[in-house]
Amino acid sequence: MKKISILGSTGSIGTQTLDVVSHYPELYSVEGLAGGHNLPLLQQQIERFRPRKVSVATPELAQELARQVPAGVQVYSGPEGLTEIAAGTDAELVVTAVVGSQGLHPTLAAIEAGKHIGLANKETLVSGGHLVTEAARRKGVSLLPIDSEHSAIFQCLNGESMEDIHKITLTASGGSFRDRTREQLVGVTVQDALNHPNWSMGAKVTIDSATMVNKGLEVMEAHWLFGLSYDRIDVLIHPESIIHSFVEFEDYSIIAQLGMPDMRVPIQYALTYPRRMKTPSERLRLSEIGRLNFRAMDFDRFPCLRMAYDSGRAGGSMPTVFNAANEVAVERFLQGEIAFLDIERIIEEAMSRHDTIPDPDLDTITEIDQWARETARGAARR
Repeated sequence: MKKISILGSTGSIGTQTLDVVSHYPELYSVEGLAGGHNLPLLQQQIERFRPRKVSVATPELAQELARQVPAGVQVYSGPEGLTEIAAGTDAELVVTAVVGSQGLHPTLAAIEAGKHIGLANKETLVSGGHLVTEAARRKGVSLLPIDSEHSAIFQCLNGESMEDIHKITLTASGGSFRDRTREQLVGVTVQDALNHPNWSMGAKVTIDSATMVNKGLEVMEAHWLFGLSYDRIDVLIHPESIIHSFVEFEDYSIIAQLGMPDMRVPIQYALTYPRRMKTPSERLRLSEIGRLNFRAMDFDRFPCLRMAYDSGRAGGSMPTVFNAANEVAVERFLQGEIAFLDIERIIEEAMSRHDTIPDPDLDTITEIDQWARETARGAARR
């Protein structure tokens, strides 16, 4: 049996990972689960999958949970709890599905403990890609992508030489507002933004999809995962989300990965790699889809993607600022404090006030992350 731990087990990726595991109970043992604030769901997961260690967001929740878990289950909380679930179990593979830059520290701890990573937390590579990839190389562990786009590229590159790549292209659904002009974005509501046409995702990722920040984070993640310059990473709007991404080679032939928009497919591939097994996902029938559509990326329409490329090319500490400012701006939008279009303004303001530090260490990244968050919290609504 393959032993796994999951960071973010009560979120969208975490619950779908456990759904995959439930279809092959003879193949997987769940060693650790880190939830957040959703105690009822985490309790159900503990009852069903019987992990040895669990973690929640706060000490108060940990005290409440400890009174209800089966004997022998150890309960932790906070950042230290995340690290314990990441590095302190017998898991061979750690699925990192927490949202935001909080995934960086526990991911590095898991790598140092020699555990392979099923990477669904793109912010880890955005903020600390140089640290994570170097640690993975040094420890000889795999970074197995779970995001559908990066899994697609990973699959397309099986058996291929990296030297033969001309470009890779990440496809984007376009998000909740893909058919609206910028003028039509004035006054959109949180509920409007959360109405994604294709994917079932958490609130933060769904908002990021609407702003195209999510695709920007994926571009930066692809840079680190595949070692490609930003000039060799393109983005194409593909409303149907059937082609998950593709690779163009030096002879201009293209290999693409297709499938229904179901995250359980890339999740399972990360768990079973290099094997392929039957999934609970629906089969893709192209005759029923009928046609696929594509649009060139408009960086004026989606300025957050342009800023993501700018921060990636600047390198060093700038991607940390981009990511942290966005996390706070999205939180403020979800709470009704700012308008949707204020998100991009807050990111741009934080980036303009930061002087890039090359090759920051972990402490420096943490300090800059906090500075960017404070800057974003202090930005006034227009």
